[in-house]
Amino acid sequence: MENYFKKSGNKTPEIDFNKNGSLKLKGRSIHEDPDEFFLAIIAWVENYCKSPADSTIVDIELEYFNSGSAKFILVILQLLTTQLKDDKRLVINWYYEHGDDDILERGQYYSSLLNKDFVFIRES
Repeated sequence: MENYFKKSGNKTPEIDFNKNGSLKLKGRSIHEDPDEFFLAIIAWVENYCKSPADSTIVDIELEYFNSGSAKFILVILQLLTTQLKDDKRLVINWYYEHGDDDILERGQYYSSLLNKDFVFIRES
């Protein structure tokens, strides 16, 4: 299995998923066609879940994402929370800017939907 890296663009986030268990999404995600962008990422996560690292750390550092991206971000997090076995550690770090209640609330919503505690990290 190879690592998955995609450099950020004007409308796309940086994706840095490493088979060692470090998974990072960073930037803006405002795709016109999120299906095309996220399908390869979801396939990578499905493959990763078959033979994951002992510890998986997910860093979500999105300053903005649209509803199309929101759906796929949730799918990725659902895969990780449901497919990783109990003997594997999963930490989801959700970053948000001080005063950005929208991003914070989206993370809290995902956390409650997935019944998984997130680590909320406020950046100044």
